[in-house]
Amino acid sequence: MELRTFFAIFRRRWLLVLIPPLVVGLFSAVTFQPPPAPGFNVGVNFLVAQSPTSGADLEDEERYYNWLSSEYIVNGLTDWAVSGNFKTAVSNQLAQEGIEVPPGSFSVVADNVRSKLQLSIQHGNAETLSHIMNAAILVLSEQNATALPQLGGETAVLTLLDEPVVTPLPRSLSSLLDIPLRLAIGVAAGLGLALLAEYLDPTLRSRQEAEAMGFAILGEIPKKK
Repeated sequence: MELRTFFAIFRRRWLLVLIPPLVVGLFSAVTFQPPPAPGFNVGVNFLVAQSPTSGADLEDEERYYNWLSSEYIVNGLTDWAVSGNFKTAVSNQLAQEGIEVPPGSFSVVADNVRSKLQLSIQHGNAETLSHIMNAAILVLSEQNATALPQLGGETAVLTLLDEPVVTPLPRSLSSLLDIPLRLAIGVAAGLGLALLAEYLDPTLRSRQEAEAMGFAILGEIPKKK
């Protein structure tokens, strides 16, 4: 079918094309709720190490194993930082400071790059998030022995590489495109509905349609202008 044929179909059945997007638009307007605030994020990096077993005269092999063990320690701390136990420990630390923050009210993301631990926390309130990160730094630095039993009760050494800075999160693309996508789907449904109605309609509307079906045309009454 040529493009002008499609245009003629949609112009003839414009009401069917408009009904789905109108219904979708009305439904979206009635049920619309403002998207939730995107919240805030804060991230820090730690250099993680194990306390040396002797003085400054360590052999090269012993230094190598210290660095290697530091990488394993980072892996263990990464797993601990994303666990519910860590969030509970942070919540308990905040409670000792007189700040009530439930463990499920913030999210924690952690990653590791060799001997470096990357920690990121998200929360809906900037001031509260700053307190959460400070508590998380304290818990990571002072209570990590509970997550690393292989150290025999010793505490791994964490060095904070940067100061935590709270930044707002951008709005998600899905929240911005929600209604436009609904309307686009409604328009597509309307176009499909018009094509379906045209396919099921047995009416002949032009000489070309009749000839295409094998009929011999004896005469034609022109449309009144």
